Amino acid sequence: MEDFVAGWIGGATSVIVGHPMDTVKTRLQAGTGYQNTLNCILTTYKKESVTGFFKGMSFPLTSFAVYSSVVFGVFSNTQKFLTQYRYEESNSSSSLSDLFLASMMSGVVSVGLGGPMDLVKIRLQMQTEPFLKANLHSKPRSKDLWNRPMYQGPIHCMTSIVQKEGLVGLYRGANAMLLRDVPGYCLYFIPYEIISEWITPDNDTTSNPYTVWLAGGIAGAISWGTATPMDVVKSRLQADGVYNNKYKGVMDCISQSYQKEGFKVSNTEVFFKGFTVNTIRGFPMSATMFLGYELSLQILKGNQTVTNP
Repeated sequence: MEDFVAGWIGGATSVIVGHPMDTVKTRLQAGTGYQNTLNCILTTYKKESVTGFFKGMSFPLTSFAVYSSVVFGVFSNTQKFLTQYRYEESNSSSSLSDLFLASMMSGVVSVGLGGPMDLVKIRLQMQTEPFLKANLHSKPRSKDLWNRPMYQGPIHCMTSIVQKEGLVGLYRGANAMLLRDVPGYCLYFIPYEIISEWITPDNDTTSNPYTVWLAGGIAGAISWGTATPMDVVKSRLQADGVYNNKYKGVMDCISQSYQKEGFKVSNTEVFFKGFTVNTIRGFPMSATMFLGYELSLQILKGNQTVTNP
C-alpha cells in the first residue's frame, strides 16, 4: 500500500513541475504554425499569457497522481513478486530480467488507466488552436469563434467524446501509447536502478536525496527522449477529433505525417517534434517524481531502508 501512496505523491509533484513544458510539447507535436520550441513558447505567452501553459492542468493534477500511484505500485509489487519467486527472499536484489518484466507490466497497465486521462489532457491543451488552422477543410466561421474552446472542462470533454465516439473513443491513440510506454518504462525504471546503484557509495544503505534526484532525472530524460517518435504519433491521434478526424490509426498517422512533412534528419523532423522539450522536461519532472516517491516511501515505512521504486 505504501508504494501506491508514495506513487500518488510523486505523481502530483511531477505534474506541477512538468505541465507547462508538456503543453508546449503537445502543441509542437499536434499543433500547426510553430517554427520551433522558442516560437511555441512565445506564441503561447503572447496569445494566452502565462495561463496558456497551464491549460488542462487541473485534470492531470488529480488523475496523473492516481495514474502514477498505480504505475509505481504495479512496478514495485511485480518486482518484489518476481524477486521473491526467483530467490524466495523478498529483500534480494532484482535481476535485469525482473526489472525488464516489471517495467513492461507497468507500461501495459499505464495504457489501460492512463489512455483516457492523457486523451482528455491533450484535448484540453489543444482546443485553443485556431479553428481554421486545425480544420482547413471545414467551412469558415466568424473570427470570434476561431479560438473559442470546444470543451468547458475535463468532465464536459470526456462526456463529449463518449457521446460522439462511444467508450472506445476514450482510448483513441491507445495503440500508439502502448508502443510508447512499454519500451518507455523499460528505459525509465531500468536506467534509474542502474544509475542509482552506480552513484551510491558502497557504505550508504539509505536513499540519498541527491542520488535519487540525479538518477531519476537522467532516467526521465532518456525515457522521454527515446519515446518522442511514438509520442508524436500518439499526440496527433489524440488531438485529432477536437475539430475533425483525419487519422484512421497509427500507420495512417505515420503515413500522412511522413507524406506531408517529410523525413529529415534534424530535430525539426516530423517524428522528432518536441524531442528537445521532451528531453529537457523529462529531467525535472522525473527527478521530482522519483524524489517525491522515495522520500514519501521512507516516511510511510518509518524511515526504513528504501532502495527500489
